[in-house]
Amino acid sequence: MNYVVVEHPRPHIALVTLNRPERMNAMAFDVMVPLREALESISNDNDIRAVVLTGAGRGFSSGADQTSAGSPGGIDGLTQTSIALRAMEMLDTVVLTLRRLHQPVISAINGAAIGGGLCLALATDVRVASDAAYFRAAGINNGLTASELGLSYLLPRAIGTSRAFEIMLTGRDVGAEEAERIGLVSRRVPAADLLTECLDLAERMTKFSRPGIELTKRTLWSGLDASSLEAHMHAEGLGQLLVRLLTDNFEEATLARKAGREPVFRDAR
Repeated sequence: MNYVVVEHPRPHIALVTLNRPERMNAMAFDVMVPLREALESISNDNDIRAVVLTGAGRGFSSGADQTSAGSPGGIDGLTQTSIALRAMEMLDTVVLTLRRLHQPVISAINGAAIGGGLCLALATDVRVASDAAYFRAAGINNGLTASELGLSYLLPRAIGTSRAFEIMLTGRDVGAEEAERIGLVSRRVPAADLLTECLDLAERMTKFSRPGIELTKRTLWSGLDASSLEAHMHAEGLGQLLVRLLTDNFEEATLARKAGREPVFRDAR
């Protein structure tokens, strides 16, 4: 059975579905290894301009698989300690791969996003939740830390420090309505409309300049790490100059507006 399904429901859009609904798409290695491989393949597929990530059934991802996590691979001859390190490293690479994807990634959060599943959602560029979605930083409930897979980095940047501290230190559920109110997701929609809404967003992104979209994604993420406003403004300016000087996109956008038509960006001169 394919635990990760990649479809192309519209031109230039990849729909990636975690497909183990009976385990609420838990992050077993037989799901996460093919997910990473699928994402790497998509990143290098120049026909794909935007990605939607979702889960099959009633969950987005329930995080760690407490039944049978499986093996990350490449562990022959290693001790338990080294195996644990390799396993955590593999899961880390999934989150990092999402962030490094050339294309923008929209998460269609259809249900529970718990623990590592919350981390997956936070690593995407845009998050849209159905009314049935809910979120939990579950590590603290399991006698562990709530910090995993970049959660203590990503969550405060998404919703602010005080809210992130409260959610991570109490392990409480955040429903879809609250998630929208505090900015954990950009919007909340009825479950029946979730995929259509996300595909519409993705389709809108495909209409723009490829380097324009890619550089915007890069600078948005790098801005979270910027050491100063001035340093980040320099990075933004260089990206803007690159596209302005090496393409006729700006001229095309101006002509298209005057003609009352959609622009066709060549990303070249």
